[in-house]
Amino acid sequence: MIKKVQKSKSLKGEITIPADKSISHRAVMLSSLARGKSVITNFSSGADCWSTLNIFKQLGVNINEIDKKTIEIVSDGNLKRSLSPLDAGNSGTTTRLISGILAGQNFDSEIIGDEGLSKRPMKRIILPLTQMGARIDSVDNHLPLTIHGKKLHGIVYHSPISSAQVKSCILLAGLNAEGQTTVIEPSKSRNHTELMLKYLGADILVYNNEVTIGPSELSAKDIEIVGDISSAAFFIVAGLIVPGSDFVIKNVGINPTRTGILDIVERMNGGAGVNIYNKRILSGEECADIRVQYTDSLKDCVIEGEDIPKLIDELPVIAVLASQAEGETVVKNAEDLRNKEADRITCLVTELRKIGVDISETPDGFVISGKCKLRGNAELQTYNDHRLAMSFFIAGLICEQEVAIDGFEWTNISFPEFEDLMTKLQ
Repeated sequence: MIKKVQKSKSLKGEITIPADKSISHRAVMLSSLARGKSVITNFSSGADCWSTLNIFKQLGVNINEIDKKTIEIVSDGNLKRSLSPLDAGNSGTTTRLISGILAGQNFDSEIIGDEGLSKRPMKRIILPLTQMGARIDSVDNHLPLTIHGKKLHGIVYHSPISSAQVKSCILLAGLNAEGQTTVIEPSKSRNHTELMLKYLGADILVYNNEVTIGPSELSAKDIEIVGDISSAAFFIVAGLIVPGSDFVIKNVGINPTRTGILDIVERMNGGAGVNIYNKRILSGEECADIRVQYTDSLKDCVIEGEDIPKLIDELPVIAVLASQAEGETVVKNAEDLRNKEADRITCLVTELRKIGVDISETPDGFVISGKCKLRGNAELQTYNDHRLAMSFFIAGLICEQEVAIDGFEWTNISFPEFEDLMTKLQ
């Protein structure tokens, strides 16, 4: 599908951002492992989260869809073997997290995925799970994975990278392992798994970048899911760079491990253009409303080290933001971008250059020299990557001439409401 985007007038109004995908995944998984009935409200409509939900149906969990955003889960805490492969679709989160759960079951499982997911590396979870006693067969550390359920034992794992998926996989395996399991990261990655485990009564202890969990029985609770800041990031950037814009985004999760986009805005313009208010707690997660206004005072910055785990998914659209900042913005230590749905570094640099962004590739990131006048008049490829598709859409809003985006349908993987919400503000 080719989507054509034209230069936008100011963005105005109010929108409510869809549910956080990371939390939606975890709500289904942990509610399926808990004893009792859980009602999940504001569940994500993204295809990835429904891959997770459908897998747990296959694993024998009683899941009832009350409506498109409300899910009822009734479980005795036990899973059953699926007679057919578990299809994770395009979802790396589904694959990596559920592998930790399945590794400690008393049955075997096979996980498959689409062509894109089958290219993504799984060694980062296979290694620690194997240290815990798991037996996993793979195709050169890629899908399909055959997981032979075994009794696991706790370990202390020093993760070479800060990754919420790796950490969560190990912690979920630790729920059903003998002894304690500890994960130590170089810097703290997003902590939705820890917060939800604590909310549901797990034996879990967090100290700085170290998390320890013991064998735990979870108790079912209702879960209301906050809006996804990774989705809100596209609108935040749009509001800051489209002249005259002034609008409100409702119900945005502001978990401190996820607010890298807000930290960068603060660094690039002293916080001008973004006002956070009406803060509250929903099911253990912080959320708020955010007012976004256009600003012409963006300055360059360096994004590196501990910044990266808090904004790894937002870096493509941050690149668009940086193109409108004075000076040279440098992104370092982001080599994990090469292991996403596409090699996001190479693909991002290749496509943004087509429309006039002064961007160059480095082994672990990219460098952008601004302020760039974006000319448009190009066809941009998405490489089957939903975040690239949406980032290019935002760039198109300030291009002098029309931009065509080939493969825009991939936005449905994570954010099917994206275009409708953008239209609402125009």
